[in-house]
Amino acid sequence: MNARNSTLLIALFFTLGGMLSAQQRDQVGDTQIEPPQPVLETDRAVYKDSLKKKEKVKLDGIAAVVGDYVILDSDVAKTLIDLENQGASTKDITHCSLLGKLMEDRLYAHQAVQDSILVSDDEVNATGDRQIQQLVSQVGSMEKVLEFYNKEDVESFREELFNINKLRMLSEKMQQKIIGEIQVTPEEVRQFFNRIPEDEKPVFGAELEIAQIVKEPEIPEEEKQKVIDKLNEIKADVEDNDASFSVKAILYSQDPGSKSKGGFYSMTRQTPFVKEFKDVAFSLREGEISEPFETVFGFHIIYIEKIRGQELDLRHILIQPEIPQKAIEAAKQELDTIRQHILEGKYTFAEAALNFSDEKETKFDGGLLRNPTNFDSRFELTKMDPTLYNQVRDLKDNEISNPILETDPRGGPPKYKILKVTNRYDEHEADFAKDYLKIQELALREKQFKAIRKWMDTHIEDTYISVNAENRDCEFQNNWVKD
Repeated sequence: MNARNSTLLIALFFTLGGMLSAQQRDQVGDTQIEPPQPVLETDRAVYKDSLKKKEKVKLDGIAAVVGDYVILDSDVAKTLIDLENQGASTKDITHCSLLGKLMEDRLYAHQAVQDSILVSDDEVNATGDRQIQQLVSQVGSMEKVLEFYNKEDVESFREELFNINKLRMLSEKMQQKIIGEIQVTPEEVRQFFNRIPEDEKPVFGAELEIAQIVKEPEIPEEEKQKVIDKLNEIKADVEDNDASFSVKAILYSQDPGSKSKGGFYSMTRQTPFVKEFKDVAFSLREGEISEPFETVFGFHIIYIEKIRGQELDLRHILIQPEIPQKAIEAAKQELDTIRQHILEGKYTFAEAALNFSDEKETKFDGGLLRNPTNFDSRFELTKMDPTLYNQVRDLKDNEISNPILETDPRGGPPKYKILKVTNRYDEHEADFAKDYLKIQELALREKQFKAIRKWMDTHIEDTYISVNAENRDCEFQNNWVKD
């Protein structure tokens, strides 16, 4: 694997989990965002045998300095452990390539500060709060999270998250500034394609275009009213009798992400909640409880606990109306009828999708699904979501699946759908006309990569950078070791 591919692989795993997921966090020092204090000699588990034995190691040295940022030897070792804990293959990832990636991140962040690119503390804290909420929902309690990450208290954990997220967000904003406005013209795409030697033309794997028609079970109005009445009863008990909203959420809420925390969320307008939820939350005053309102997940009430500028601390209760089994069966039966009418030629699949599908995102496009990675209509077989692949892999041309019951991964009600493969594309060498969107994406990536390389070369030259003697023989992708 060459240096460029190794660096790209490393970049794929630089997420919160990658930076913090190691249970071995007591075996290597924390990543420092600001220049660190000297680290005394400690017992540390030796990599490759970290679960079996420990031995004395030398003082934690400085691997490199980029601008105002210091990278310790332990940062590099810990990053490798973090990648392995995520299941990444690290056989082709070297100490040098890891160090190079960490230096790139620090150079972006350093220059972002120089260019007055701002990341507010509120924004960073809000991101950390969301991450903590996700972790708590996964493992069950804050105490278990602290134990897993070997942190003594919440504040030290929040501080580490703050430092990690601040650097990451500065780095991302700097990269976006470099490439954000880069575009490719059709002529640039054509020239890019023509420059590719004939024996190096990319080969695209077999692809499918897939359409679907969705029917959601109809929830009886009386079931909705039962939920609204229950939420109004809870609201009145809190407002009139000083009952605890938090306790009510633990008892009654059906939101798995917040139930155990008394319905608590911290959010900003950028938090990826559905629009209806955010609209209600930001319309309330501190201490106010909303009227019951509906989203795709069910019915909610929100209590605003604290307003901090553009950030809210809130608690909410979600209750989902009960869906009678007969309503689920009715949705399935309706799809059965639609499927039969299509097969009989009464209308096409696309016409049926427009007139009968309950899925707004696809019904106006003949039910055509869009690939979430690039919004193209084609799905490459080797990269498809496994669930979707298993649902369509045996479908023949012009065949329509029987109704398939599918749960909503976001927690909404179940639904039925029928699927059809509308087009097939065999594995083939890139064709400019047929594969224009994919070729355009490759051309754009090349142009962005060149812009990044030019930016790197310029700012490495202009920035104070020091690589310690033990790392100066590394074959870095960038010219970190200046002559």
